[in-house]
Amino acid sequence: MAQFIILSGPSCVGKGPLVAALEKFYPELLTGWKKLVLYNSRQPRPGEVEGIDYHFRTRERVERFHHQSRYLVTDVRGDLQAIDLDPLRDDLQTSTVFFEGNPFIVEKLLENPVLKDVKRVSIFLSPLSQEEITFLKTREANISLHDFVSDVMRRKLLRRTLKQKTILSQKDLETVERRALSALSEMACARHFDYVVPNHDGEDSEDWDAFYFPIGDGRKTLECVAKLLQGQTCPIAEKWDQSF
Repeated sequence: MAQFIILSGPSCVGKGPLVAALEKFYPELLTGWKKLVLYNSRQPRPGEVEGIDYHFRTRERVERFHHQSRYLVTDVRGDLQAIDLDPLRDDLQTSTVFFEGNPFIVEKLLENPVLKDVKRVSIFLSPLSQEEITFLKTREANISLHDFVSDVMRRKLLRRTLKQKTILSQKDLETVERRALSALSEMACARHFDYVVPNHDGEDSEDWDAFYFPIGDGRKTLECVAKLLQGQTCPIAEKWDQSF
């Protein structure tokens, strides 16, 4: 049966290694899936491939999509991303389409008529659980949730970028900071998703691939998402009814 599978969350929360682990350990779940590939105005990161990770185009090219109704264009932390709705509509007639990407564009996509009457499963990976957020908000000490989440994600992003490049440029640091500061706003989008899965092992963690099988939160997240994709329940999956 055709359906739309959505995986989202802040940058470096662990979406990439989760998908890689699903492909390795649960390939039967992904059989027949067609990946939705977006247009992106930024330059590719090390290891990213044109047409597989994104369709990389100039900013001027993506800006022109604003004037064409077939495209859904969103500003994602200063970069423009766009979805071509026409092939997506066609693919959803016959295939299970998989989208892994930013919460801001998912929020717009979920409201688009192209998904009307389409069976879908939407999963949001969060670097913190709802209980942890509540704990931080109720502390007597004056804790800024925005600063706390930004610091958590800044460390993950720095470790990931250091793995990729070893020596960071000023532009690299600016990109890390922009993504870190955006994380809490992106987490506020989680209320639109069917499931929120807390995951502390971001893309910087060796728990995903340093050993034969994922360990730590990486393993828990992998098994939880696999259950959700099979229509089963998962005890660590949450439903966020409101923002914070």
